[in-house]
Amino acid sequence: MAGKGTKIRLDGNVGRYLRWPLYLGALLILLDIIVFFAYEPAFWITVLFTVIYALATVILFVFRRDDIMSELVDFATEYNHAQHVMLKELDVPFGLLDMGGRLIWASNDLKDLLGTDRWMKEHITKIFENEELTVLPTVEEDYETHIAFGGRNFRLKLRLVTPSEYGDAVLWHDDFGVTDAPDDSVIAMFLYDETENIALKTENFEEKMLVGLLYIDNYEEAFEGADEVRRSLVTAWIEREVNKYMKDYDAIVKRLEKDKYMFVFKQKYLSALEENRFSILDDVRNLNIYGLTMTISIGIGVLPDSYTKCYDLAYAAMDMALGRGGDQVVIKTPDKIKYFGGVSSTQEKSTRVKARVKAQALREYIETHEKIVIMGHTLADIDVLGAAVGIYRIAKTLEKRAYIVISDISTSIAPIIEGFRNNPDYEEDMIINGAKAKSLMDNDTLLVVVDVNRPAYTDTPELLDMTKAIVVLDHHRQMDERIDNAVISYVEPYASSASEMVAEILLYVSDNLKLRPIEADAMYGGIMIDSNNFLNKVGVRTFEAAAYLRRNGADITKIRKIFRTNLQEYQARADAISHAEIFMDHYALAEFDGSGLTSPTIIAAQAANSMLDIDGVKGAFIFTEFGGKIFVSARSIDELNVQILCEKLGGGGHMSAAGVQFEGISVQEAIQKVKDTIAEMVENKEIKQ
Repeated sequence: MAGKGTKIRLDGNVGRYLRWPLYLGALLILLDIIVFFAYEPAFWITVLFTVIYALATVILFVFRRDDIMSELVDFATEYNHAQHVMLKELDVPFGLLDMGGRLIWASNDLKDLLGTDRWMKEHITKIFENEELTVLPTVEEDYETHIAFGGRNFRLKLRLVTPSEYGDAVLWHDDFGVTDAPDDSVIAMFLYDETENIALKTENFEEKMLVGLLYIDNYEEAFEGADEVRRSLVTAWIEREVNKYMKDYDAIVKRLEKDKYMFVFKQKYLSALEENRFSILDDVRNLNIYGLTMTISIGIGVLPDSYTKCYDLAYAAMDMALGRGGDQVVIKTPDKIKYFGGVSSTQEKSTRVKARVKAQALREYIETHEKIVIMGHTLADIDVLGAAVGIYRIAKTLEKRAYIVISDISTSIAPIIEGFRNNPDYEEDMIINGAKAKSLMDNDTLLVVVDVNRPAYTDTPELLDMTKAIVVLDHHRQMDERIDNAVISYVEPYASSASEMVAEILLYVSDNLKLRPIEADAMYGGIMIDSNNFLNKVGVRTFEAAAYLRRNGADITKIRKIFRTNLQEYQARADAISHAEIFMDHYALAEFDGSGLTSPTIIAAQAANSMLDIDGVKGAFIFTEFGGKIFVSARSIDELNVQILCEKLGGGGHMSAAGVQFEGISVQEAIQKVKDTIAEMVENKEIKQ
């Protein structure tokens, strides 16, 4: 309470409110003057009332002023005390920081949370052991983050409080520990406990059901010629392994067909499945009952918000797993794909039913379009040319106009291309560049993509957006990035080459189809180069395709002469091999100097194949700088899956032949990246030493 004689000046709304009687007195005096001139007898009556009002005002405003001010001060003091009590006892842990981020005041809840007063004057990063809490809020925007402290989770919010915001409404108290306020700004800190909310969200997320599909990859091939008893026994063993494995993860398994299963499990088990890297792949592969080796593929869809879309993602994941050769797991979310397994060689399909179906579908699309444009990957090789020539022959047999897109002609394919250009049986514009192809594209054009399924790797990617009819024929494993809008997608990783796949298609397109010798040469060369002279990825169907081409006039001697290298190329290849470095005892790495060569990447790939002849080498890697990029050719025989290794670096390919491209780094940096990836895979036991 204010003492006697204390003079308190009132400003603001309270002062104006208490001065209103004076304003009303002036109004009454004005009324007296008006009455005097209007009706003098009534003047004295109004004057009497004005005098009475003035006396009452003086008594209330002057003599009772101290009592009124005392009560106002008492109310303000009690209100300020209530503010402090409420602030200290606020249910939300609350504190004040100086502009340096040090704690200068804490509410009771914050003190209880911290457990000790030793944190006073300490920086917030030391209190919560979080080095990221260095961002200060601004006048325009608060700063929020999530922290863990004392076994609980909090949403931490920092708000800048400036003098202009609190003004005279808050009188800083010594309890706050601020001695130089209110001239200084402070930071208000709020901690909102979200432990229970996070726990409930996590539980809700983990209880969501995911859908998976499990297919036996080589069911028909493995059981070909087997009796019913053996077939039933092996199938029962596989089903037993599947059910035993899924039981550990509380999954429900339902058999859809003889070689297809669907299973449903909770989201919380997905991380455990990933951690053991889906050991069921090895379990089934190692069964080996009656000498039969079986492999399985698994596709899992992850989309907790919709079971229907989750199943669609699982189906798409299975399609990718089979398109990559099987014996692996693909986990697909709307924006991400994970791969596990895929370490074994792809199983060759003994049946040609799929080839026949794709051939008939291809024929129908060619017959319904006037122009056929055939395109491969950039830096086209002989496999691109061979497969393209096969499709060209199909189009010509069906009396359609066809064009082959090759923008950059390398020395490796130049001799064969010259054979077509100097031949009167072929149009002058049979082989065109990408710019010419763009002018031909319209809605009546069928685009056939061979030997590649990644849009960015095609010769002219713009062509993919210029027609709705696209056919993809490829033997490389599918990646996350693929041509999704294809009307026909025939991707078979077991095939040695795209030329082999097209050779099979030729058998079913038309009875009148007859390859010319130069066309058979190109296709035979494609198989020969991609299989490294029939040493890699060859099966029964590879030799059958080669035999078909031989019957159509393929000249092996002529092909061998065409693919001979000149002395400069041979010396460059020998120089790279002679300077090869052996990393971790089993991996050969070498830099290839392609200066002065028109097709350095092709010669480098040949050098990588040659390094596999070194005893003890499991994988060979050649690094070539060309066109502003670093090209890596990776080769192996059977002990290293270079396709998985290259996928980790952004590339792809086959188990025994793969590649990757780097931009913006040096050759030595590229070599180090490959070394680091090999070491990581060895450490994670993805590569057996």
